[in-house]
Amino acid sequence: MPRKRILLILCGVFISLLIIGGIIGMILRIINEIRFSLEFFLPYWLVSPILLLGIIIFIAVAIQVGGSWWKTTKLKRFWNSKNPSIPISPPNSRRQAAKQSLQSIDRILEQLQDKVTREALTKEKHRVAQELARGDLAVVLFGSGSSGKTSLIRALLNEIVGEVGSAMGSTTKSKSYRLRLKNFDRGLQLVDTPGILEAGREGFDREKHARSQASRADLMLVVVDGDLRESEFKIIESLSGLGKRLLIALNKCDLRGEEEERRLLALIKARCRGLLQPEDVIPVSAAPQSIPRPGKHPWQPPAEINSLINRLAIVLHAEGEELLADNILLQCRHLGDSGRELLSKQRHREAINCIDRYSWITGGVVGATPLPGVDLLGTAAVNAQMVMEVAKIYGVTLTRKRAQELAVSVGRTIAGVGVVKGSMSIIGSALSLSLPTLLVSKVIQGVAAAWLTKVAGATFVTYFEQDQDWGDGGIQEVVQQHYDLNRRKVSMEKFLEIAIRRVVEPLTKKEKKRQLPPRPLPREGVEASDPEHQGE
Repeated sequence: MPRKRILLILCGVFISLLIIGGIIGMILRIINEIRFSLEFFLPYWLVSPILLLGIIIFIAVAIQVGGSWWKTTKLKRFWNSKNPSIPISPPNSRRQAAKQSLQSIDRILEQLQDKVTREALTKEKHRVAQELARGDLAVVLFGSGSSGKTSLIRALLNEIVGEVGSAMGSTTKSKSYRLRLKNFDRGLQLVDTPGILEAGREGFDREKHARSQASRADLMLVVVDGDLRESEFKIIESLSGLGKRLLIALNKCDLRGEEEERRLLALIKARCRGLLQPEDVIPVSAAPQSIPRPGKHPWQPPAEINSLINRLAIVLHAEGEELLADNILLQCRHLGDSGRELLSKQRHREAINCIDRYSWITGGVVGATPLPGVDLLGTAAVNAQMVMEVAKIYGVTLTRKRAQELAVSVGRTIAGVGVVKGSMSIIGSALSLSLPTLLVSKVIQGVAAAWLTKVAGATFVTYFEQDQDWGDGGIQEVVQQHYDLNRRKVSMEKFLEIAIRRVVEPLTKKEKKRQLPPRPLPREGVEASDPEHQGE
């Protein structure tokens, strides 16, 4: 075998040398033909330099073209690997879909600025990634404190041979037990949750914790001890609404007759129709009552849970992989929704800060140089640069022309629906009584310009948060909505409080500096009534 490999290598080297030699020979032949042609019309001493210069130029051009092509190809590949806007091929499995979902969460994490929030979301993302890589299926048990949930877990652990990860006891926090089901490749994580439907603050906290565990379950098992109470049915309905597979175990069947057991099973199946399959309601007896024997120790019947074990085996063998993948996808979806909500709040805060900055800049400029008409005031209150910055915050790139078009559209709408006159009236009545007469016009126009910029900016925030869509009511409805919100008493009082510091006080100080200085007092030792020294 090595001898054949050596012969193949030698043959490959020989063929390569022949090809390279042929190429070199062809190049030399072409050069020789060109040299022979040049000798017909050029002096002998000039042929070699010109031929050498031509070869150098040819090599330089080849390097330039080849280098540009290589750089373009390399950059294109790099861009395709880094650019998140490149469409991703559709997943061919649920596991691949979950991986793509986690990658989209990474892109959200890169944009979050708050360190604490980013770390918390990153930690949760790593937990979900570990869930994706794990080999066990999580079966979470729910039930009221008296349903016998803990007894059922104890019975399952006795019947199913496996590794137990925690000691049994009263369930005040979730406990997990790892075990294996016969003829099933994956292990099971059996999670015992605190009792739900308990009274008081402690019971509410336990129920909240149990619902949190439900969001991470591959399969949920609800344990009841009789007909469903309304509160229990709401819990089952809520758990089913999570999109998870659900089983119900009717416990304590040893305390009832066969007829009563059939009646209860029929009632539960009827009430849960549409929420789960009829065969997913299973009768069990986790801890049968002991039977007294005269003169002997009471006899403890074994737990009757074979029906439940068989149903678990059928469901997990048939749907285990899909249940695991669906669970991870659901968790990824919830995690992505949380990340997008955090990013949306961050963008909203940044946009509001940007709008506030432009509002007071506009107010100061208009107050210093009052505009000749209210229509111009409405147009000046909308700044195209502000539109571009707000768009950038929301990840949208606008040209200056498009930003100006949006600014003009909103400015015309503000002037057309009477927002400018309304703002002048509201702000004028609030400020005119406390201002000097000379400053009333300047201050009102300046503060009104700042307020109109605030309204216009909020309008643009809505536009970008709705994916550059004004909605069914159009631009007028959005402008009117933010006008109504900002003219409310609380909002207006807060705005005017800041406006006094940002616009009114600076304009007042500036106006005082423009006034003529007071007449100087007479010098010491010279009476003001002395006509000879009054001019001094």
